[in-house]
Amino acid sequence: MNPRLYPLAVGNFAIGTGMFVTAGLLLPISGDLGISLPAAGQLMTVFALAYAVLSPLLAALTARLPRRRLLLIALAVFVLGNVLSALAPTYPLVLATRVIAAAGAAMFTPTASGVATALSPPERRGRALALVMGGLAVSSAIGVPLGTWLGDVSGWRATLWLVAGLGVLGFVGVAAVVPDVTVVTTARLGERFAPLRDRKVLVVLATQLLMFAGAFTAYTYLGSLLDLPLAAVLWAWGLGGVVGNQLGGRLTDRFGPRRMVLIGLAAGTMATALIPVANLALPVGLVWAFLWGVLGWLIAPAQQYRTVAAVPGNVPVGLGLLSSAQYVGLFVAGVAGGVALDWYGSAGVIALATGFCLVALLFTLATYRREAALARAVPAPSPTG
Repeated sequence: MNPRLYPLAVGNFAIGTGMFVTAGLLLPISGDLGISLPAAGQLMTVFALAYAVLSPLLAALTARLPRRRLLLIALAVFVLGNVLSALAPTYPLVLATRVIAAAGAAMFTPTASGVATALSPPERRGRALALVMGGLAVSSAIGVPLGTWLGDVSGWRATLWLVAGLGVLGFVGVAAVVPDVTVVTTARLGERFAPLRDRKVLVVLATQLLMFAGAFTAYTYLGSLLDLPLAAVLWAWGLGGVVGNQLGGRLTDRFGPRRMVLIGLAAGTMATALIPVANLALPVGLVWAFLWGVLGWLIAPAQQYRTVAAVPGNVPVGLGLLSSAQYVGLFVAGVAGGVALDWYGSAGVIALATGFCLVALLFTLATYRREAALARAVPAPSPTG
């Protein structure tokens, strides 16, 4: 694998740790700021919404910047946002600083995927994207459990200082190793939304939104769903994510994205429904969390592959829209999961998460069948042309 891709994975590791670790810090955040658990969960919700809204806007504003410079600016903004979050004395100020951190993430992750695509031959793009996005998976295996433990021991603000340090490490790596590449993109905001007129693109984005809404309705409030050591469960989930992400890239290159998405969604729906079983004992919970992580991250490279195939002439825009759909799903998960937890407790959160996953599966299955029927309806060209 191209060694110039690794700093991009490090940057995503920092971003993933900064976003996912919030789920492990709900108790210390709520205690320190004097807010409820659902209110603490809205820190991830605000981050997700800001990412979804800012991603296309910032992409249009920065379209003419060299990609390497943009990666460095993005990481600098992300680090700044986390430093300000660590220093913010009140809940409203913490929410505001999460928007700054999300702006940096919104510029970095789609750009990193576009650079990875440009640096890789077509036959290895699935693995290249898996490596770069693997930073997010590895963050869930290492960064999130470490940050959760550090938050319990030294306070949640110490965790954000750790995230800022990881961002600086990514900045140094990009500055030292990543070359400047040419990635065709557009500065016009209207053109950045042009792919939304394509039904194939909308189908991929809808699957992404529903999939993340389901998974993160449960993940965001996992500490309220399980009576198990949260850091250990998050570690098992993250380790499974690393395995799933790497398997997903290789299996997508071999079998294509269609099978991987359907298998991942079907098995992930069952795993979400089995959260009460996972709560029976720690060994059961760890095995469940590992498998849940594998299944969730198995789909990520396939979804990126589908996006690249749908908009081959405008890959950065397509990947940016995919990221926006993902974070809209996270926003829906944070809001809907918080309401379900307030009104119906943990059972309501599990039922809602499973319902989102089931809708994602049925939607994807229906759209795949429709595409297959349309393909069969198109007559094959005659030998004479």
